[in-house]
Amino acid sequence: MTANNTGKGRILLSLTGWSPDVWLDQLAKAAPDRAVTLTPDSEADPSIDYAVVWKQPPGLLSKLPNLKAIFSLGAGVDHVFVDTSLPNVPIVRVVSPNLTTRMSEYVVWQVLDHHRQGRLYRAQQAARIWEEDRNQKAAAELTVGIMGLGELGRDAAAKLEMMGFQVSGWARTEKHIEGVTCYAGSDGLGAFLASADIFVVLLPLTPETSEILNRDLFARMTKVGPLGAPVLINAGRGGLQNEADILTALDQGLLSAVTLDVFQQEPLADDSPLWNHPKVTITPHAAAASMPSSLIAPIIAQMDAHDRGEPLVNLVDRKVGY
Repeated sequence: MTANNTGKGRILLSLTGWSPDVWLDQLAKAAPDRAVTLTPDSEADPSIDYAVVWKQPPGLLSKLPNLKAIFSLGAGVDHVFVDTSLPNVPIVRVVSPNLTTRMSEYVVWQVLDHHRQGRLYRAQQAARIWEEDRNQKAAAELTVGIMGLGELGRDAAAKLEMMGFQVSGWARTEKHIEGVTCYAGSDGLGAFLASADIFVVLLPLTPETSEILNRDLFARMTKVGPLGAPVLINAGRGGLQNEADILTALDQGLLSAVTLDVFQQEPLADDSPLWNHPKVTITPHAAAASMPSSLIAPIIAQMDAHDRGEPLVNLVDRKVGY
């Protein structure tokens, strides 16, 4: 299937699990001079210049001789690297103000829900109990620790700070962010884990971060503050978490509550014990949906700029995986 034509090399759109219709429509509107196809004409189709992908089939891109770049349609790019035969062309990650804002909305929503005892009051409503929590603390009495200080983490940190929370952050490499106490690398992880009451996880998924959210990490979250044991919010990637360890940590009191938007298997299996655990809040990978209306225009602008000889931006470093 191909949409629009004339002029420049074609765009290959490859989506697994998403309907392509709205993406084809938006690409046709944004790039009337580029044909868009869902299937190469041949294994080594020379007409394709760019690929726009979400979980593309392994091997699909490897033999396209004129492919100039791969554009990922998700905030994470681990889905791209599942294909071990990727061609040696630039990979561009999506950066969109809309996507960033949606993630920060989600983070602020969940942080405030835990801070202001949302789970407690919903349970009291169900039981018709009228009882105010008279020990409610101010935001300034809590620290939110953000794991991952890229575009999403920085924006969430700024908005939480505006709400009055103290904010700490941890990343693979050293960062300097005004208003945020920053820690870096394995040397800084212990101090970071002792710094916060609520932990928000926005890390990329790499071999180094796979299942980083495990019992050993939770045991190092030593601070006991206004919420008791720490709260965990994972809106990053499902592969970051060991779900059995999360359940154990909740039952052993290492964590007081969790919000999970992402899972090791999606959709979450019907028989997962996470569904019914009283200290678990589940959302269906809805924190920051990729919206064609906000993502397609900057992708096409990058293609056009690259064809004019300008450098691509928001490039993925293959060595670190994001």
